[in-house]
Amino acid sequence: GIGMGMTAPVSITAFPAEDGSLQQKVKVSLRIPSQFQASPPCPSDESVKIEERQGMTIYSTQFGGYAKETDYVNYAAKLKSALGSEAAYRKDFYFCNGYDPPMKPYGRRNEVWFVKE
Repeated sequence: GIGMGMTAPVSITAFPAEDGSLQQKVKVSLRIPSQFQASPPCPSDESVKIEERQGMTIYSTQFGGYAKETDYVNYAAKLKSALGSEAAYRKDFYFCNGYDPPMKPYGRRNEVWFVKE
């Protein structure tokens, strides 16, 4: 029952299939604003969970525009190629992040994150 406003990034946990496409299950995460961090309001919808994301080291690539699933898949493939076989990172999921509201037409920022092992 408390309005918290939108935060950035909106982070989608993507689970890649064998062919690089994304499985149908995704997890969308929103950052709880600073003033609610110590004591977040309890969600009234049981499908909404509050979880703490631990610190992590990531490999990242950034791109612009209105990102679609195919953009995230393509940039994840480019990041995978750039890292080669030497970098150790989680292969079972990655993060797709958008930083801008839908009404921002220019200078949009999107990122793909691989979590370093």
